[in-house]
Amino acid sequence: MKGFVHPARLIPLGFAGMILIGTILLSLPIAGTNGHSVGLLNAFFTSTSAVCVTGLAVIDTGASFSLFGELVIMVLIQIGGLGFMTFGVLFAVLLGKQIGLKHRLMIQQATNAFSTQGLVKLSLNIFLIAFVLEFVAMITLTLHWGPTMGWAPALYQGAFYAISSFNNAGFSLSPDSLSSHVGDPVVNTVVISLFVIGGLGFIVVTDILQKRRWRRFSLNTKLVLMTSAIATVFGVLFVLVVEWGNPATLGHLSIAEKIWASLFQGVMPRSSGYNTVDIGGLMAATQFVFIILMFIGAASGSTGGGIKTNTFAILMLALYSVVRGRSEIRAFHRRISFDTAFRALAVIMISLGIVFTMTILLTLTESGTGAQFLSIFYETVSAFGTVGSSMGLTPHLTPAGKIIIIITMYIGRLGPLALAYALAQKNKEAKFSYPEEKVLIG
Repeated sequence: MKGFVHPARLIPLGFAGMILIGTILLSLPIAGTNGHSVGLLNAFFTSTSAVCVTGLAVIDTGASFSLFGELVIMVLIQIGGLGFMTFGVLFAVLLGKQIGLKHRLMIQQATNAFSTQGLVKLSLNIFLIAFVLEFVAMITLTLHWGPTMGWAPALYQGAFYAISSFNNAGFSLSPDSLSSHVGDPVVNTVVISLFVIGGLGFIVVTDILQKRRWRRFSLNTKLVLMTSAIATVFGVLFVLVVEWGNPATLGHLSIAEKIWASLFQGVMPRSSGYNTVDIGGLMAATQFVFIILMFIGAASGSTGGGIKTNTFAILMLALYSVVRGRSEIRAFHRRISFDTAFRALAVIMISLGIVFTMTILLTLTESGTGAQFLSIFYETVSAFGTVGSSMGLTPHLTPAGKIIIIITMYIGRLGPLALAYALAQKNKEAKFSYPEEKVLIG
């Protein structure tokens, strides 16, 4: 179709445009404290982190930005998390305009929906789910913090953390993230609930709300819920057991606080970015497990990043089928095509290539800062998975290191396969095939 630009290319441009606008606004003197600009590169980094709902920060958000700057960050997080195309649908509906095929294809690409049918309703459901959950969370946190913090600051912080948590952004107004609330049941419950639901994906949440019974759920929903549950239980138990006596993390806490901290940190690598204990003080084994969980990430079509739980589940099922000698991939009495497995493998291999490349580049650019390899690797995977968790390296990055992390966050938010499609030229299918020949494996 002449003049038609594929959504796979428009969406990266849309995110880049949002990042540019955010950079301009955040670099203004009015966005910094006391009327001082935070600098163009810092504004660029913060804008990318907000739009890509990552949460990595080179400067202290609460201390470095004014109320205007923090409000800009909140808007960028909300648009970046829900997707600018879903906002376009909302405005079109409010103005009484029709949603054409081109825009439906863009929404489908942005939400990872299976077809173009029902996308307008899905987009409106996304807004309804996000608004209701964020509003309830904001009111709960306001009532909880109001008596000690003051009602106006409590309302503002409640709104900020509700938006940041649901969109899996992990931005905090405190330099120690949520460490001061390590044993607070209300804060832990609200924040964990928000980023877990946000990490499931809107298609999954909508499926759960509409069907309500396990046997009626789609295969996609079942795989997401099952994989997420296994990853969560593994993460929580690993933190609880390994970090129990670590004086830098759980060792000095009460039993109740240890349980809350283990629950929070065990779920955090899904993509939230918050922490209630010092990530740099974790055992190396725990940090490496977090790297694996961050790489897997949240579900497709969610506010989280990573290769996605769906992708990981498909690859594990394909591996199981190969080991068992099966000719097809099965799950929950359904068959999964090998084409889907090949796409999953492509996502994982491209992702590994990106992570390894960026890690190597960072070891070169940060060689003079004394940064350890594990912290560099951790920061890279955190950026790629749009998690925002940090071992403390991000504030000390060199200008070149900041650019590398910015690129990594951008690629991680778009998804490696989507970016590959956006950049690749469309090739015509060959009208012939070559003879098959066997190759040794293993």
